[in-house]
Amino acid sequence: MMTIKIAIAGSSGRMGQMLIEAVLNAPDTQLTVALDRTGSEAIGRDATAFIGTNSGVMITDQLSALKNADVLIDFTRPEGTLAHLQACQELGVKMIIGTTGFDEAGRAMISAASQKIAIVSAYNMSVGVNLVFKLLEIAAGVLNQGYDAEIVEMHHKHKVDAPSGTAIAMGEAIAKAWDQSLNEIATWSREGITGPRENGTIGFATLRGGDVIGDHTVVFAGEGERIEVTHKASNRTIYAQGSLRAARFLAQHQTGHYDMQEVLGLK
Repeated sequence: MMTIKIAIAGSSGRMGQMLIEAVLNAPDTQLTVALDRTGSEAIGRDATAFIGTNSGVMITDQLSALKNADVLIDFTRPEGTLAHLQACQELGVKMIIGTTGFDEAGRAMISAASQKIAIVSAYNMSVGVNLVFKLLEIAAGVLNQGYDAEIVEMHHKHKVDAPSGTAIAMGEAIAKAWDQSLNEIATWSREGITGPRENGTIGFATLRGGDVIGDHTVVFAGEGERIEVTHKASNRTIYAQGSLRAARFLAQHQTGHYDMQEVLGLK
């Protein structure tokens, strides 16, 4: 069995620690690099100290350490991820990007980098969520007349972007099935006297509070019936496990830009 050498960005954060545990527990992956931001109190600590063990991998802010990895898994912030992207290109390290909130320029940088290294990027790494994307594509193809689409999402109070990247991806799946551009038919918010709902649009509602990991519901509302497709995340391990599936997928590719639909064979 081939062992995949994994680097984790944001190693002292909640998602980073979840990824580290997943890598340790998988028989075909090995933790070789643990990154954190410059100035973090975790720099110099053993990457697995939080679970009371010693891995021998010390948390560092030196991107040159990436030379010891086959693939970097990154769920940080856009500015950090793009800095890691540059280092990965220089060192020939593949990337799995779970970071959200990129602007158009950031997305273009990722696309350009995929000509040199293989990259999987997704708004959501969960296997279940990516199955929902496929279900929405099918549903929207059938419910393309006489049904209004609304997307409701809720996350913890610390999330900084809205709507969530997953909610946007759900909207894009519906819009694509309707042969439309999401930006042209999305209603991002409502306030005051808005008038009647416009046909063919996709509405978004954002909720923030508590420690909710991620709830998403898509409602197709027609005359006399309503169809709802819901995904609720109760544990961040779903993102870690999806990331490991992406790492195994990348082991078979040297360059190219892929998403989780391709990783899971849904395209």
